[in-house]
Amino acid sequence: MRCSPLIPFFLMFVVVSPAVSQVDARIASLSRQLGQGQDPQARSKAASGLGASDDPEALPPLCEGLKDPSEQVRAAAAQALGKLEELAGLDCLKARKGETDAATKTAIQTSLKVLQSLKEQHPKLYVSLVELKDKSGQVKPEVLRVTEARMRRKLTKMGAWLAPAKENKAAALGVLRKFGVRGYRLQGEIHETESGGLRVTIVCISYPDQALLGDVELQASGAKPEDLLKALAPRIIEEAADTFEWDT
Repeated sequence: MRCSPLIPFFLMFVVVSPAVSQVDARIASLSRQLGQGQDPQARSKAASGLGASDDPEALPPLCEGLKDPSEQVRAAAAQALGKLEELAGLDCLKARKGETDAATKTAIQTSLKVLQSLKEQHPKLYVSLVELKDKSGQVKPEVLRVTEARMRRKLTKMGAWLAPAKENKAAALGVLRKFGVRGYRLQGEIHETESGGLRVTIVCISYPDQALLGDVELQASGAKPEDLLKALAPRIIEEAADTFEWDT
């Protein structure tokens, strides 16, 4: 097992409105501004901020932004979906076939090309990501969901293709043969540390053959669970990539 140093969190204060479902305060603020702001220019700026956030939680408000009554805001939301590079944005963009504004249509087509190119890129590895388990009793379901989404996002940006749920062995082997890559199954768990923080552990297994390869873990303390996991989610994927030499 390879364990990285503790990630410190000191003097971190984040205020989140209880009326907003997002677990990240900045994403929540931008989402509220995009959905409720009175000024189209301010809503457009919020859409651009969400697109630059590198956070999968920005996807739902941007998809809603495509329905805004202002052409300026719709175009900004479409552009932001391309910049965000979240593959699920393809469905939102494709659903706007009836868009009539020329600038927005252009932005939609541009972002569709970006996301489709990302989707079709040659994979560097093939990953079956098992549902993340909370063993700490501290993590709310929505925080667990977002943490897993951040892990998927990190894997995708590293060039991984994610295997569909309940994929049979023959289908998985077909993908590995076609692209000449290795397959991994990742099983993650969240545990409480003695200091009151959180530890994320990932067990890595060959896929689809199920041979145990090892595990990695990272821990952090000094902040709320959602803030700790926001930092730990991408870092644990990076640690696994380094430990199991995914880039070789």
